[in-house]
Amino acid sequence: MRSFGKSDTGNKRSNNQDSIFFSDKPVGPLPNLYIVADGMGGHRAGDKASRMAIDITIDFVEKSTLENPIAILKRAMIFANNEIYKAASHDPDLNGMGTTMVAAVAEEGRLYVANVGDSRLYVIGTEIQQITMDHSLVEELIRSGELERKKGRNHPEKNIITKAMGSRDEVIPDFFEIEISADDKYLLCSDGLSNMVEDDEIRDIVVEHHNLEQIAQALVDRANYYGGSDNISVVILSE
Repeated sequence: MRSFGKSDTGNKRSNNQDSIFFSDKPVGPLPNLYIVADGMGGHRAGDKASRMAIDITIDFVEKSTLENPIAILKRAMIFANNEIYKAASHDPDLNGMGTTMVAAVAEEGRLYVANVGDSRLYVIGTEIQQITMDHSLVEELIRSGELERKKGRNHPEKNIITKAMGSRDEVIPDFFEIEISADDKYLLCSDGLSNMVEDDEIRDIVVEHHNLEQIAQALVDRANYYGGSDNISVVILSE
């Protein structure tokens, strides 16, 4: 796999609470690893939560003796969640901190994906498909039939997350497995992109550019063009 990532503060925030990681080389027993985390809970707390989530996950993976990518990601993210929760419980300045997280591993023609919160993974080819499912109030309303998906983007409570790492002492990520195609690209992103740029426009930008660095920059630029109301993070992959 080849990858490139970019994280941007955006136009309205004074600091960046997102963190990203992307490695096409092995991380412990994993052949590669890609992560986007979007922190919450105030300036210091959000920064710390997203960075902790990634650093602890990487450290856990590097020391793991497991082989199955899903098992490794699951245990790593559960452990990271517990550490973030403990840190928030012991420091009043960090009370309430948490973070979303979407992670992916490519191995033997398959992409293994884990997520908590509303950071997403998309598959982009001639069409765009969201693989992860948001852990958010709006997504729950859509799934229950109480809200039309097209109205969800402008819902006043669209930023309410129903599951985040560090917000409780135990959290179980969702997992997905898809077949990798040489014709497709794979995008991990925070909601600073997905809330600002429509899915079809994300697809158009990815299709228009072939260089991964150019794609990442163009996605960030488009989110900022539409206001950049949040931090924007993207990691783009291709075979």
